[in-house]
Order: sequence, then C-alpha cells, then structure tokens
Amino acid sequence: MNRYYKLWWTLIAVLGVTFGILGYVGKEVYRVAPPIPQTVVSENGAPLMTKDSILDGQTAWQSVGGMQLGSIWGHGAYQAPDWTADWLHRELLAWLDLAAQDEYGRSYRELEPAQQNALQYQLKQAYRHNSYDAASDTLVLSERRVKAIETTADYYHRLFGSAPELQQTRSSYAMKEDTLPSAERRERLGEFFFWTAWAAATERTPGEATYTNNWPHEPLIDNVPTAENVVWSIVSVVLLIAGIGGLVWGWAFMRGEDEIEPTPPHRDPLTTIALTPSQKALGKYLFIVVALFTLQVFLGGLTAHYTVEGQGFYGIELSKWFPYSLVRTWHIQAALFWIATGFLAAGLFLAPIINGGRDPKFQKLGVNILFWALVTVVAGSFIGNYLAIAQIMPENWNFWLGHQGYEYVDLGRLWQIGKFTGIAFWLVLMLRAIVPALRQPGDKHLLVLLTASVAAIGLFYGAGFFYGERTHISIMEYWRWWIVHLWVEGFFEVFATAALAFIFCSMGLISKRIATIASLASASLFMLGGVPGTFHHLYFSGTTTPVMAVGATFSALEVVPLIVLGYEAWEHYRLQHRVEWMQRLKWPLMFFVAVAFWNMLGAGVLGFSINPPISLYYVQGLNTTATHAHAALFGVYGFLALGFVLLILRYIRPHLEFGEQLMKTAFWWMNIGLGMMLFTSLLPVGIIQFVASASEGLWYARSEGFMQGDLLQTLRWIRTIGDVVFIIGALAVSWQVVKGLLNIGVQPPVVSNDVQASNIL
Repeated sequence: MNRYYKLWWTLIAVLGVTFGILGYVGKEVYRVAPPIPQTVVSENGAPLMTKDSILDGQTAWQSVGGMQLGSIWGHGAYQAPDWTADWLHRELLAWLDLAAQDEYGRSYRELEPAQQNALQYQLKQAYRHNSYDAASDTLVLSERRVKAIETTADYYHRLFGSAPELQQTRSSYAMKEDTLPSAERRERLGEFFFWTAWAAATERTPGEATYTNNWPHEPLIDNVPTAENVVWSIVSVVLLIAGIGGLVWGWAFMRGEDEIEPTPPHRDPLTTIALTPSQKALGKYLFIVVALFTLQVFLGGLTAHYTVEGQGFYGIELSKWFPYSLVRTWHIQAALFWIATGFLAAGLFLAPIINGGRDPKFQKLGVNILFWALVTVVAGSFIGNYLAIAQIMPENWNFWLGHQGYEYVDLGRLWQIGKFTGIAFWLVLMLRAIVPALRQPGDKHLLVLLTASVAAIGLFYGAGFFYGERTHISIMEYWRWWIVHLWVEGFFEVFATAALAFIFCSMGLISKRIATIASLASASLFMLGGVPGTFHHLYFSGTTTPVMAVGATFSALEVVPLIVLGYEAWEHYRLQHRVEWMQRLKWPLMFFVAVAFWNMLGAGVLGFSINPPISLYYVQGLNTTATHAHAALFGVYGFLALGFVLLILRYIRPHLEFGEQLMKTAFWWMNIGLGMMLFTSLLPVGIIQFVASASEGLWYARSEGFMQGDLLQTLRWIRTIGDVVFIIGALAVSWQVVKGLLNIGVQPPVVSNDVQASNIL
C-alpha cells in the first residue's frame, strides 16, 4: 500500500510540474506573438490594410476550410501549398523583378550572377528588417514592397476565384472553382496571407531570428535553422537515448520481485454479472462507431484520390459538390467522432460493473439521451461544414455553425459546445456509478486513477473555448494543441491504460496490485513527456526559443515509454492462452496488441522522426507528418476503439462467436493495408519532399511543378493499393459488428420479440 502512495505522489508531482511549465511558457506565447499592426501604410503614408482587415482575411480563410485547404505556418493539409511559404516566395520574386527593372532595366532572370547576388543582398536587408513601430502600432512598407505585394495579391485573387488561366493550378491544388466567390473577401484573404509571410520573414530584433524562428526555409532571404534549433535537436536525441536507458534500468532494478500471477477463474467473471439495461442499450453506439468508421474510410480514399485528380473522381467532377477541403474535413471529423464514441461506450459498459453489476437510477435513459445528442452533433457539424465551404452560409454564421478552419477542431463552435456538453454528460453518467463504488471498503487506487482520467476527458476538451474566431493564430494554436495533443494523446492514453487494467483485473487475469502499480507508473510516464511535449507543435508558430527548448526536451521523453511497448503487446497476446474461456476474447486482445505495435512504430518511431526542431524545420507541412498522423491516430486510437467495440459486443451478445476467417481478414488486412499506405506512398513522398525542402525551400516542396511530377504522381497512385487492402479489412470488421448486433448467423435462446428488439437498442 505504501508503494501506491509513492506512485501517487510521483504522479501528482509530475502533473504539478508539467502543467506549471505548460502554463508558464504558455504566457510567453501570449507575450511574444507576432504583432498584428493596427495600421499598415506605405512610406508615403498611404493606408494599405488594418488589423481588422487582416483578421477579416483570417475569417475568410476559415470559411473556405482553413487548414483543410493548404496550410499556414505548416499546419494543415498537404495538397495545396503552404500559403505562408508560397506567398513569401512569390513576393520575393516579384520584389527582385521590380528591383532588376529599376536598376538594370531587365528582368531578374536576365541578370548576371553578380547582379543577382547584389539584389539578393538588398532583398535580405529589406525583408528581414523590422519596420514595425510598437509605439504607434504601425507597420511601414517600402514602395517597392507595396508593388510586390500587389502583384502577389493579384495572383491569389485570381487563384481563389475562377480565373480560367489558373484552372489547371486549382486542379493541381485540389481547389474547387470559385473557391471564395466574394472579391472583397479575396482581397482580405490576401492581406492575411501577407501578414503570415511578413511574420515569417521579419526579425524580432536586429540580427536574430524571425517571428517564426526563421521558418520556412527560404534561401533567398537566409531563412535557415537557428543555432538554438540545432542545439535543442541534439539535446532531444540525447535525452531520448538516456530516457530509454533509464527506463530499462528502472524496470530491471526497481520493479522488485515478480508477483505470482493469480490463478484465472474457470469461468469469465464478467459473464456472471447479468447485463444491465444501460449495457444492453450500447448496441447502437457500436453501430454508429462502425458506420462512421466505414464512412471515414471511404472519405479517406476519396481524399487521397483528389491528390492525383484534384477536381474529380475518375472523371466525375465531384469537387463542385464535395471538394477536397470538405471531404478531408469530414474524413478527420468522422475519425474523431467514431473513436471518441468507442471510448465513451467503453466507459458506459464499465460503469455498471464498477457499481457492482447495477445501473444507477435512469442510467439507460441517460445512455439513450447521450447517444441522440451525439448523433445531432455529428449531423449538425457535417451539414455546417458543407454549407460553409460551399459559401452558402452567411459569413457571420460560419465560425459558429459552419467551419472553424482549424484542423481537428473544424466543427462550428455551436457543435463544439454540443460535443463538450455531451462529454460532460458522459462524465456525469460515469460518476453516478463510480462514486458509490469509491465509498465501499477495499483497495480503490486503480478506480481512483480511472475516475481521474474520466474527469480529465470530460473537462479538458473545454480548452477549445479559450480562443475565438478572431483570436491571434499563435494563441489559437496554443489552445488547439491542448485538444489535439494533450486531450487525445495524454488523457485518452491514461484512460485506455486504466480501463484495460481494470477489465483484466476484473476478469481475474492480473492482480489488482500489479494493475494499479503499472497504471500509475504508466500515467506518470505519459504525463511527464506528454504535457510539456505539447510545445513541439509550436516551434514555428510565432513563438520564441523557450517554447522550442521545452518542446524538444519533453517530446523526447514522451517517446520513451512508447518505444518499449513491445512488452505490453506480448502481455496482451499471451492473456488469451491463460485460460480456455479467454479464447472467446482473442480478437479484442489482438486489436490491443496492434495498439501497442502502432504506439511503438507510429507514435514512437515515426513521431520522433519529425519531433526534433531541426527535423521539423524542414518537414513541417510535408507528407512525413501525414505518415505519423495516420500511424498514430488510426494505428493507436483507431485500433483501441475497435478493440473496445469488439469487447463490448462480445458481452452484450453472449452467444456471439467471432467469425475466424472474417476477423482474420479484418485484422490482417487493416494492419497490412495501413503499412502499405504508409511505406509505399506517404513516407516515400514525404522523404522526397524533405530533400526538396532542404535543398530549395518549403515553397518548392509543396509547389505545383514539384508535386505534379511523374514520380510523386506514381507514388500517390500506388497508395490506392494499400487503401483498397485497408478498406477490405475495414468492411470485414464493420460487418462482423453488424452481424453480431443483429444476431445474424447466431442461434440465441428463444426469447420474445420485445426482448430481442430491446437488446438491439
């Protein structure tokens, strides 16, 4: 018991220190965010734009899909350019041409190398010099730069409209025709893109890095990695090695004597508890999980196809109704919805077990209300996304009902509030069952940890309300990653660990002591790196060196527990052989084995490959990020949610026998398909882009000419093979769940029609 308290104090200390760091350094994000000038004027005093007009451009960008159509500061989709890097490079070339005409009477390309070098020196001085005056909150631009901006803005005005000469470019970028119909809003959009490029090119103080730590790589103005970037990258690698070594030594010398494993019962203890009405009502949750999963998989295939046929699907011009930015939004949002629903269902299944096999009063009613609330949020957010990107929705409604524009939190704010309310209601349903159990005598340490993770999931999604439609994008990014990284990769990880430990402990397969110790130790390890590791997403989002230092240091520690998850995979795998009745749970266990594997490879290896600052400097916004995202989001949380679904299905349909051939197809084809998708397409494309980014600049690695090259086109076509393999596996697991829910092919005991109908619901 004393060891529990040591582990608890360790966890509390870790949370106190790490959240202290997250908050303290977060204040730095607010303090040093690149200024949005109240007024932008030319040298002769002519007004060019204002803070309000720049923020109007930000809202215009949000309305067309925001991060789902290209990216800003490297965050977003990968088909269209990074608008920051693209605008900056186009403006630099326009400036050079204007300077060449002014000084030599010829275009820049026609000049001698010495003349070009002289102009490049002037270019660097002009662009890296900070002409923002904080006292008057005014940015002053040279007349030549104003002309360069006008040239660049005209290109974007035509690109986001329907100019026929740029139709092929829009197709290459997977943009629909007349992406932003309003000419006035296209002008404001250009002002927002300009401001993001200005922050990326302008030094905070003379002789130092730009507001975005010299990102993106742009040789024309010597945007190259800073010394701090290199130093903290080396530190992160050293800490990773030290962390793995420390974990191995700690495991070897500090775990004490191995505890004798408990003798498994002759019968599954969970089957001795009668199903409660609320547990029987979970069937519809499982159905919605596989329905959204199937939809998401097909949307993913369509999204991938748009990378080779930007405005169509095998000749059908789908982009008129379902453009790339919309289907990518739905693809990501569907994933978040079905994975979250799987986790919620797992919690609701455990609640009566925790409560001694009884439902709290009106628990089934609460489960049903929550389900229909979730359906309403899903349908409402999808419809809102459509109306926003189709530019049907009034612009002042977009943020609230349409599309926030921020990847992973794309849903309108009203639907986001609905989702938070649903999760909070789930927390209430859970606590109604947990609190009475906590009052009972006995060892409750594991249950307390599970309760804490449930509370964190219920409450921390609220971090998404700390920014608004016109919030500075640096500050928005800080809070967005509280959801995408901290909420998902942190607290969901702890919930999954505690929930599985509780399930296996309840089955009598592992001792409560070992389950508690392992869960508390794992929670400390996850939080130690995971909480401050949030900052590794913010190296180049208008932040300073402290953010880079903290992010690089702790993101290395974040990877440490993931690298050694092979042992956890083995532990899960061998559980099925401990007692005969565990064979009926073989396939949920196999999915949990897959979780451990992809945690190691997808979140660990592929995650760390892009985490060090020097790596992310060149690969942020490339397909290397997509490689990690697919391997981690589906490989870890997707397989985990599906494992929960199969586990719940097994108990709410006691007479179900998983189809061996069907489940083999589901498991292996999804794993093999995911691997093919990553290693025959996404990763090779990302590596080729990485070379292009390091040698020429990010603008080139995302440019139309480069991305439409024969090799990259071929690699993206090859992805179709992996996609098809994965889809077959996905359909197999979905069909198994539907078959189980509807008792297809099962001979259950004879019961009345009324009872059968209630079981399905």
